[in-house]
Amino acid sequence: MMDEIKKEIQAEIKKEFQKDWEKEKRRNPGTDHDSWWEERRIGMKFFLGFLMGIGFIGLIFLFGWVVMLLWNWLIPEIFGLKQISYWQAWGLLVLSSILFKGFPSGGNDSGKRGDKRRRRELKKIMKEDVSGVENRMDPEELN
Repeated sequence: MMDEIKKEIQAEIKKEFQKDWEKEKRRNPGTDHDSWWEERRIGMKFFLGFLMGIGFIGLIFLFGWVVMLLWNWLIPEIFGLKQISYWQAWGLLVLSSILFKGFPSGGNDSGKRGDKRRRRELKKIMKEDVSGVENRMDPEELN
């Protein structure tokens, strides 16, 4: 009973948001989800891009710091190994990337070929599963 009421309320809220969005589009015909970016000047776009770049670099450094903290918190206590520095944590990240993801090869198509092959096999399996389900179903169930 409560789930039905929640769904009805969510549907009503969604309708109200849709009505408000339609009103806004009638008032400002150029308004869409990308218009805020299109209306910015080139200087503002450059500044925002610069801030995003700085934020991305900051996240990369933060990632190494988190790995270092986790290692120094868990590994010495569990396995009795020494603590590591920030750059050693980055070395571990690179090493694990090489070991678990594979070393990047010179050819650009090597990874794509494997993905295409896996997709092809998955589609074949999915078709077999769907056709198997249709064959097992009773014709009366379909109607």
